Amino acid sequence: MVDGENVDDQQDFRPGIRATRELGVRSPLSEARLTKEEIRQISKKTGLTTWNKPSSACLASRIPYHNKITAKKLKQVDSGEEFLRGLGLSSQIRVRHEGPTARIELDAADISKLAEDKVRSRVVNYFKTLGFKFIALDLEGYRMGSMNPTRSKVNKNPHLQKY
Repeated sequence: MVDGENVDDQQDFRPGIRATRELGVRSPLSEARLTKEEIRQISKKTGLTTWNKPSSACLASRIPYHNKITAKKLKQVDSGEEFLRGLGLSSQIRVRHEGPTARIELDAADISKLAEDKVRSRVVNYFKTLGFKFIALDLEGYRMGSMNPTRSKVNKNPHLQKY
């Protein structure tokens, strides 16, 4: 079994890396010391159409640490992100599942588009059908690792130190 981990992934808080190691999963791109940018360059040179495909983390990364991951939550997140992509927004979209709240992160350039009355109303109505009570637009926009604990939290929490 292999995965697509690369060297850049090792610079981020990724508890799943430890889990894959424990299961014996190999990471050939990381073992070859390839960065995300190098993988994109190689992919482009070899004619792969996915060479510039945006990063797409596991849906479970949209649920805060220490919260139970359920099929229902994953479906809510997936459906919400697909809906937002269908509005013609950039591909860098994350729906963070924070209990009754859906916190939407997207490229900063798309924030004003989502805030337009007609679009905002569609988003609110759709997300309520998914079961969310509150729908929040994160004004900082999309940023990788926004739910990761800060280094100080990792250092103070013995459960996180092993990551």
